[in-house]
Amino acid sequence: MSQEITLEVSIDGRTVFTSTGKWLHPLFELEEFVKAENVDVSKAAIRDKIIGRGSAFLITRLGIRNVHAGLLSRLGKDVLDRAGAACTWDSLVDTIQCRTEGLLRDTTDAESAYRVLADLARADARRG
Repeated sequence: MSQEITLEVSIDGRTVFTSTGKWLHPLFELEEFVKAENVDVSKAAIRDKIIGRGSAFLITRLGIRNVHAGLLSRLGKDVLDRAGAACTWDSLVDTIQCRTEGLLRDTTDAESAYRVLADLARADARRG
């Protein structure tokens, strides 16, 4: 039984990265992939199952500006809009049930958000 792909990145219509991970971990995996493979994501398109404010900060920090969400929160959309990302979605909701949604509600700086999210991801990984 295969796991559902939760994140997919394509460039010029060719899939270059997928993940079946949960929460923000696929985006941190993507960051490592981009660095290791020296991938130019300026023309990349990303499809993410759920995008809240935390995910949106990580996506825009990577420089990806073509975004599709299965489920998008208005708080995440705000981040994408401010970054000038072209964004589509299947469902738009006020908020998602994610600890980062409220934690980053008043954050507008992607680097500040990244530091908070990276610390949370490391703590989450240690808990297993």
